[in-house]
Amino acid sequence: MNFSPVASKKFFYPWAIVFMLWSLCFLNYADRQVLSVVFPVLEKTYSLSKFQLGMIGSIFMWVYAGSSFFAGYLTDRFSRKGLILTGCFFWSIVAMATGWCSSFWQFWTVRGLEGLGESVYFPASNSMISDAHPEKNRSKALSWHQTGVYFGTIAGSWGGAFLAQHYHWSYGFFLFGGLGVVLSLLYFFFLKEPNRTTSSEEAGEQIEAKAPGLSPFKALKILFSKKETVLIACAFICANFVGAIYLTWLPTFLYEKFHMQLTKAGLYSVLFIQLTSGVVAPFMGWVADALSIGNCNGRLIAQIGSLLVGSTAIFMIGNATTVPFLIGAMILMGACKAGYDVGIFSAFFDYIDPSVRGSAVGLMNTFGWVGGALGPMILGAIVTYGGEKGAAISRMSATISCSALAYVMGAVLLLSVVFLNRKSKKAVA
Repeated sequence: MNFSPVASKKFFYPWAIVFMLWSLCFLNYADRQVLSVVFPVLEKTYSLSKFQLGMIGSIFMWVYAGSSFFAGYLTDRFSRKGLILTGCFFWSIVAMATGWCSSFWQFWTVRGLEGLGESVYFPASNSMISDAHPEKNRSKALSWHQTGVYFGTIAGSWGGAFLAQHYHWSYGFFLFGGLGVVLSLLYFFFLKEPNRTTSSEEAGEQIEAKAPGLSPFKALKILFSKKETVLIACAFICANFVGAIYLTWLPTFLYEKFHMQLTKAGLYSVLFIQLTSGVVAPFMGWVADALSIGNCNGRLIAQIGSLLVGSTAIFMIGNATTVPFLIGAMILMGACKAGYDVGIFSAFFDYIDPSVRGSAVGLMNTFGWVGGALGPMILGAIVTYGGEKGAAISRMSATISCSALAYVMGAVLLLSVVFLNRKSKKAVA
């Protein structure tokens, strides 16, 4: 076997890229989640309604969705390292500024700015990881990176709730925002840009490609030229609709329905779902890669099964009346979420040319977070204006249960892609 320094570098540095980006992904989601767990405190301290809280949760997603395609387009043309580190520095500063807010419009503004800063991260990071790792390992590498989402969500939810309950609600923003500033400066010296690949290279020819000079309209034309890519993006809308409801409202749901303390509600709202997802995701990445050998629909098959089983778990969570039953449903939800999440981008990449990977991730985020932004706002409106105040928690439970239909719809859209390509072995020429 060859243990030369060159061979070792070729093997280890691609995984070092995954590790560095994992830590930034961790902070990306920790920063997002801190706000949701302090909703009960903000509601009482600043007299905010649940509809206003839902609007604060949604503005992040609207801005994130609106800027994601442009961010993805920039990823295909400019340094991904520069975009990632600049974006991390910006969103971390904004997260810290959230700790000084005291009115609806201040929270609404900084939350929108944070969405703008974070929109560059996933297009650039997924493109970078996909270029650093060969196609046969793509789902594995992306699935390990994806675990940063789960563990960052846990840290943001529990850490933010703990600091809010024992010290002050603003401390979580200062902690995670400060860490982001430090890492964005540190990785400037260690993170390196991998060579961009082309479809020819993945077919076996070794070609070193530079960022393509496509216009935004040309990139969109490529992405919309196939029905499959549109259907996969629409399925992401359905999945994110559910995900955004859970990330935004589950801490409040546990706090009010099960009368948990703020720290416990913050921890339980993410621990069982996100920890299970973090453990299961690498395994599902391996399964997705195995299913995709010789079959471009393989990764979608894993996603379809996960969405269908996950819809049952969602219904169970909304109707739970005991904590043990709730925990069991959340564990099942976490496993199914991992099965879908590991293929969000790797499955999409099976149907597009590598030259537009950044734009593709941006487009997926635009589609997905438009749907995601609707979830928290709709639930907040139903709880606030849907009837008598005393029945608010019942309306929240019913709305969470009904969101299972979005998972079913997402599975149907992905099944349509499989039907369109039932005879295909490879989607990208």
